[in-house]
Amino acid sequence: MPDTDPHIHVEVNVVRADAAVRNVLASTFGLAGDLPAEVRTGCGLRVPYAMTSARPESVTCLACREHAHRQHLRVAEQIVVLGGMPGATISGAQAVPAAAEHRALARRFAGPGTP
Repeated sequence: MPDTDPHIHVEVNVVRADAAVRNVLASTFGLAGDLPAEVRTGCGLRVPYAMTSARPESVTCLACREHAHRQHLRVAEQIVVLGGMPGATISGAQAVPAAAEHRALARRFAGPGTP
């Protein structure tokens, strides 16, 4: 990857959010693991972690935006299915707003005017 890539990307595992997991571990157990220097992105590149964002408004790589859009829609559907399963850790009532949040994020990644 050239050092002149001006784009902000998303990590390939959009929903996992390593930084959020790291913050929970740090606040719960006082452990703070190092974040990777480089990460794989939704468009297939390896870029410095600092050149990624989970905020749709910050991501400028179109391929990464499309990747994040698809991933959030996929997770929303998985949440709905999980909420309807007997013995699931979340109820159908909890699944509905969680899925709605992922669909809203997917719309934000898709850009303005997307239903």
